[in-house]
Amino acid sequence: MAKPIQIDTFKTYQYLSEAALSDDGKSCVYVQSRSNPEGTGYEHDLACYSFDSGRSYFLTSSHSERNFLFEDQNHILFPADRSGEDAEAAKKGKAQTTFYRLSLNGGEAQKAFTLPWKVSALKKVDGETLAALVSKDLNELPLEGLEGKALDKALAQREEEKDYEVLDELPYWFNGRGFINKKRTWAVLVKPQTESVQILSPKFMDVRHLEISPDQTKIAIAGPEFDSVNSQTSVLYIVDRNSGQRTTLVPSGKWNFGHLGWLNDHLLALTATDYQTWGSSENAKLYTLDCNTGEMKLLNGEDLSWGSSVGSDAKLYGGRSWKIVNGEIWTLLTWDNHSELTVFDAQGQRRALTTAEGSVDFFDVQAGRVVIGAMRDMRLQELYELKAGAEIQLTHSNDAALAGKYVAKPEKLSFINDGVRIDGWVLKPIDFDETKTYPAVLDIHGGPKAAYGEIFMHEMQYWASQGYFVFFCNPRGSDGRGNAFMDLRGKYGTIDYSDIMTFTDRVLAAYPMIDAKRVAVTGGSYGGFMTNWIIGHTDRFACAASQRSISNWFSKSLTTDIGYYHNMSQMDSTPWDNPEKMWSFSPLKYADQAKTPTLFIHSDQDYRCWMAEGLQMFQALKLHNVDSRICLFHGENHELSRSGKPIHRIRRLKEMTQWFDQYTDHLSVLDPEEERESEAE
Repeated sequence: MAKPIQIDTFKTYQYLSEAALSDDGKSCVYVQSRSNPEGTGYEHDLACYSFDSGRSYFLTSSHSERNFLFEDQNHILFPADRSGEDAEAAKKGKAQTTFYRLSLNGGEAQKAFTLPWKVSALKKVDGETLAALVSKDLNELPLEGLEGKALDKALAQREEEKDYEVLDELPYWFNGRGFINKKRTWAVLVKPQTESVQILSPKFMDVRHLEISPDQTKIAIAGPEFDSVNSQTSVLYIVDRNSGQRTTLVPSGKWNFGHLGWLNDHLLALTATDYQTWGSSENAKLYTLDCNTGEMKLLNGEDLSWGSSVGSDAKLYGGRSWKIVNGEIWTLLTWDNHSELTVFDAQGQRRALTTAEGSVDFFDVQAGRVVIGAMRDMRLQELYELKAGAEIQLTHSNDAALAGKYVAKPEKLSFINDGVRIDGWVLKPIDFDETKTYPAVLDIHGGPKAAYGEIFMHEMQYWASQGYFVFFCNPRGSDGRGNAFMDLRGKYGTIDYSDIMTFTDRVLAAYPMIDAKRVAVTGGSYGGFMTNWIIGHTDRFACAASQRSISNWFSKSLTTDIGYYHNMSQMDSTPWDNPEKMWSFSPLKYADQAKTPTLFIHSDQDYRCWMAEGLQMFQALKLHNVDSRICLFHGENHELSRSGKPIHRIRRLKEMTQWFDQYTDHLSVLDPEEERESEAE
């Protein structure tokens, strides 16, 4: 008999990311992460799959390596502070990153070089030159040339400045990064052996993309350039390596580059326009750019969803999603309810290399070999090789995690609403007996431009193991179905609400063993908005758990990192232009009609859906005598449910499950320790 998935089973999951093949295609290095034993964070090590031996082995064991670069086919470079030099330099006000060299054939890592920056990305240019993206705080007091008392005084001033945040631009903070006012990413060229440095980008540019031409003579850099308000459009410069001259190829103001890549003497760009047609969530299109004139020509104008947006709380990080190989563009696309690896030829014609349900999360291709990181058949992440149309599993990092466990298989339930196909799924509870009745949980995804699919979700599987039906769908607004399907501008809480409520009706009709009076609803981010909206428009649910939610579009638009451009676009209004419309889409307006007992989950460093959103809704319900509770997590951000501290993820899931149990008259959930003791007995 299969054992239930426990609340803390995810602590045994292995999270794979950042896979890269060696030049000869014989080795694949990747990052393997897991919860630390204390549950206070995650451990990260570099691992390697050898195609010659057919096995994986760890390259590092210090549990702190998350990035690397192939120096040649037998050696990698990775940043680490093994001697404590970087930390010591930081105490003296100096930023630096030390890189180590490690052979794939074994041996100890050796210090290679130190760069005088905090490095976020590193690329090879030639045998002696590297290109890097580095962090720069434009407000930081300079220390160059200072010694003795002058240096001590400057360091004391820096320390004093930590007591203040002076804001003079938008956005001033960003989820997962904290305050970012006047903080930029610069592009630089460095020669580690001679310690020479060449800054490629202008002072106020925040470089997002750096691509080196095939002949190594030109470097393309792109990203926003601003000193007051980030317009969310990109400027594209071409830097001549020999002269150092920087030429503006595409000025700021219209285009936003998602990816760049060189194709001979032309650039390829995945870009969206000024978002006037479909708003801030508009799907990008593929263009070529003439590097002499800046002329842009549409290479593929299909309405496609780029990248992998099939969500899961059993992923931690990502990896490569775009690469130019032999004159072709390799990329990830979200298609319907799954993500796949697709190739575009030089004429813009595409062919899919994977079409299976699930998600392809990252990939690499080298020397004719293709490797993907994917979630397949309701299993956790593994590496696969694509060979003759087949996916051959390489790693078995997660075989033990789910061995002998009950994993509910999603049963698809599609229907037509307003002439539009909506896809949804149902998970049956453990030890399902069709003669019994069960409680259920409706789970609504975030985004809304995201997608649920047939992949493993820990929270859903945990609830199924606790005796709940779980059901979920992709309402209008979701990704993978084109611009018209995802477009919710000025329609939040209307067509999407209709889709979700109709789906709920269809599930209850198809599964009469679900007790309609014992159904809970939950969701995070957009799903939190929808949960808040639902409780103000119906009392059909026994209880609700609103996570990292949105309640008031005025405060959301004017406080959060993406509010001033994304949320105003989505509302199709501003606080000054049609404020009545913006208020009409705010769940807070309808809080006086709510009757559903509601739990709120928020984090105090969530700058995407700030805790003020939950606090407003919580107060409103309390003032109207609705049973409610809020649980605030210190030190967590918008990613709490996916990459928060494991102990916090457990507490979050416990808060929600006990809330559901209380109002659906279900048996209480045991603590993980109690569950293990019960198993032992």
